[in-house]
Amino acid sequence: MRRYTVYTLLCALLAGWALASCDDDETYAEQKEKERKAIAAFLARDPLVLTDGYGDTLLSTSKIKVISETVFEAQDSTTNVDENEYVLFSSTGLYMQIVRKGPGEKLQDGQTTRLICRYYEYNILGDSLQTTDMTSYWQTNPEILDVSNNSGTITASFNTSINAGGAMYINYSSTVVPDGWIVPLTYVNIGRQTTPDEGIAKVRLIVPHSQGTADATGNVYPCFYELTYQEMR
Repeated sequence: MRRYTVYTLLCALLAGWALASCDDDETYAEQKEKERKAIAAFLARDPLVLTDGYGDTLLSTSKIKVISETVFEAQDSTTNVDENEYVLFSSTGLYMQIVRKGPGEKLQDGQTTRLICRYYEYNILGDSLQTTDMTSYWQTNPEILDVSNNSGTITASFNTSINAGGAMYINYSSTVVPDGWIVPLTYVNIGRQTTPDEGIAKVRLIVPHSQGTADATGNVYPCFYELTYQEMR
């Protein structure tokens, strides 16, 4: 009788575990669907304007026009900023707008360099500015990226030895650069501003959870980023 009771209990536990696993799978599917709808709404939304609390505009973007990778390539890997074009990379679900390609040249095969990066991170699902280093507090502590190009594969990590890390490292306790941040480095130039009118490389991204931070991946939320890249002296 005791053996039968133990066996029955074991079966019940295994069945419960299986149902819980199914629930987890369904929950993740629901989260991804929620993310998909949030991105779709963001693409079609009225102009988004973020302010700093003092009336100054931090970031402004309007309804987005999505173009294919084929059109993007036909336009010499550029996006029309006046029409607010973003290219959709269908394999990852990442959207990118190149605001400026910047001075200098693209990262060459075999090249390793160090970049200064500044950013806004807007949580699309939470409809709020999540983190940024574009404030006076972080003025002397930008993100520093150690970047390498190995046979066309670009890798990057946050450097924390120079300034103990910027806002991304402090907020997420990780030196891992989101995959979404690395994608633009194939298309923009890596250099420094040489004239007052010459702007450094600047992009805007819509990054799904799978291309974002570990926190975004774990909690399944997309983010909108505005990023600048500049080669460090």
